[in-house]
Amino acid sequence: MYKGDTTMKSKIACSYVLGLVVGLSLLLVMGCSLDIINPNSPTEEAVLTTGQGIMGLAIGMQQYYSIGVVQTMVLTPGLTSHEVAVNRTFSGLFELETGGSALLEDNANLLNLWSNCLKVVAMASQLEASAPDIAMDNGTRSGVLALAYLHKAMALGVLAQSFEQSPIDVSTDTPPQFRPRAQVIAEALRLLDLASQVIKTTPTSTEFKTRVLGSGFDLQNTISAYQARFNLMAGQYQKALDAANATSPSATSKFVYDDKSRNPMYDAVTGLGRWAAIDLFGTDLTDPKDGRLAFYLTPSTKLSDPSKIPIDVIKGFFDDPLKPIPVYLPGELRLIKAEAYVRLGNLAAAVTEINVIRTKTAAQDPFGVGASLPAYSGAVTSDALLQEIYTQRCAEMFWSGLRWEDSRRLGRPGPGTAKPERNREFYPYPVQERVNNPNTPANPLK
Repeated sequence: MYKGDTTMKSKIACSYVLGLVVGLSLLLVMGCSLDIINPNSPTEEAVLTTGQGIMGLAIGMQQYYSIGVVQTMVLTPGLTSHEVAVNRTFSGLFELETGGSALLEDNANLLNLWSNCLKVVAMASQLEASAPDIAMDNGTRSGVLALAYLHKAMALGVLAQSFEQSPIDVSTDTPPQFRPRAQVIAEALRLLDLASQVIKTTPTSTEFKTRVLGSGFDLQNTISAYQARFNLMAGQYQKALDAANATSPSATSKFVYDDKSRNPMYDAVTGLGRWAAIDLFGTDLTDPKDGRLAFYLTPSTKLSDPSKIPIDVIKGFFDDPLKPIPVYLPGELRLIKAEAYVRLGNLAAAVTEINVIRTKTAAQDPFGVGASLPAYSGAVTSDALLQEIYTQRCAEMFWSGLRWEDSRRLGRPGPGTAKPERNREFYPYPVQERVNNPNTPANPLK
C-alpha cells in the first residue's frame, strides 16, 4: 500500500508488525487482554529507539488507519445516520440499524470503532514520544511527527463524532481519563496546528516522502482540510473558513491500496455482503437528477434483509479492491465555506459556494464527483441554506463517515421526532471499556 523503496519496505516489515503490537499493548488498560508473545519479533526498544523502527511504525500507523479505521468510521455510523443498510441477519448490525435502546454496550461493532481509533492514538503517541530523540534526518523526523499529530487528530475526530466523551491519550499506565467531546475536538485542532508548524519549520525530506509517506497522500493539504473540518465542528467558523481557503482546491489526498492491503470497504461490502447503500443516498432531499447518484450507486430493485429498505449497489470509491479512497473530498471544502458563510451572516457568499457544488460536472472535479444540477433557486435564508448545505453534503460526501455529525450539527430531525434522520445522538461506551476503566462515564440516554 505505501509504495517507496522496496528494500526499505522489506526492512520495515518486521518493524511494522511490532509497531502495531506495541500500539495494541498500550490498550491493556482500556479493555481486552492481548497476550501477544513472539520470540522472533524485535523488542519494543528496537522499534522505538532506531530510525528504521520509527519509520516502520509510522508506515504501520498509516496502514492501520487506512484499513481498520476507514471501514469502521463509514459503516458503523452509516447505519446510525440511515445511509447504510444491514443486508444480512446479524444481531449486532441490526441493533445499530435500529438504534435507540436496542443498541447495547456489548455490541462488537461499537468496540471495533472505539478500539481501532484508540490503537491509532496509541501508535501516534509512541511516535510523538520517541521520534524527537532518535538519530535521523531532520526532515524525516518532522514528517514522522506531522504524520503522528495528524493521524492522532483524525482518530480523535472520529471518536468525537460518535461518543459524548473519550480519552485523548492512552499512553499512561493508569486507566485514561475521559474528556467531553468539545475538549477532544480542541485537542485534535491543537495536534493539527502542531503538524502544520513542524513541517513549516522543517520541511519534510525526500527520504520521508519516498519511504514513509503513503503514496497519493498529500500531507499539507490534508492537515489544512482537517483543520477546516474540525473548526466547523467546534463552531469556530472564521477559522474553518480560513483553513478551507488555505487548502488547494485542485489537490487530492488518497488512501492507496494494493493486492496485499486491499480497499477495506470493497472487502466489507462486496466480500462479506453485510452492508448495502440505501437508495437515493438515504434521504428524501435528494434530487433524482443529481449526477452523483450515477457516480456512487448502481440502481437496484432489491430490499435489504431484514428491514426491507430500498438499496442500491455501491460504486464510487468502493467497488474495486484496488481503488483508492479519498482522505477528504475537495467538495467538502466548498461546503465548509458555505456553512461558515451562513453562520457568519454572509448569505450571498454561501450561495456562491453552494452553486459551485451544484453546477460542478464530473470533469471539473479531481475525483470525478459532479452533480451537474442547475444553480440554487430556493430561499436565501439561514435555515433554507443550511438545509441545502446538508442536502449537498449527503450527496457529495456519501459514505464518508460524516453524515451523523452533519445531521446533529445542522439540526436535522433526531431520535423521537416524526421522521428521524438518525437513530441515536451518541453511542454507549463499549462494555469492555467499562469493565476495565473505572473512569468510563454513564451511557447517553439516546
